[in-house]
Amino acid sequence: MNTEEIRTFALSLPGTEEYLPFGPDTLVFKAINKIFLLLALDSNPVQFNVKCDPDEAIILREQYDCILPGYHMNKKHWNTILVNGTLKNDFLKKMILNSYHLVAKKTK
Repeated sequence: MNTEEIRTFALSLPGTEEYLPFGPDTLVFKAINKIFLLLALDSNPVQFNVKCDPDEAIILREQYDCILPGYHMNKKHWNTILVNGTLKNDFLKKMILNSYHLVAKKTK
């Protein structure tokens, strides 16, 4: 997935809005005013941060070299994903969707 594909997918999720609160290099996606995705616009390879269940976050980091503790985030709840071709697009979308659901369920 490239940056535009990630952006398009994120914006397709109900109630999602995008912001640039940290400057022009990081898109922030919120669901009902809660952050679920941060997308670096200036990185190569593409990378993004997603929220994750703490136990699942550790398992994913152990399984994949391209999944790291969340950069500039609470490392217990966030992962940074390097889009380097290791993971299939469906898996990347699933991580974004999981993050969205973690945030959206807290607002109900």
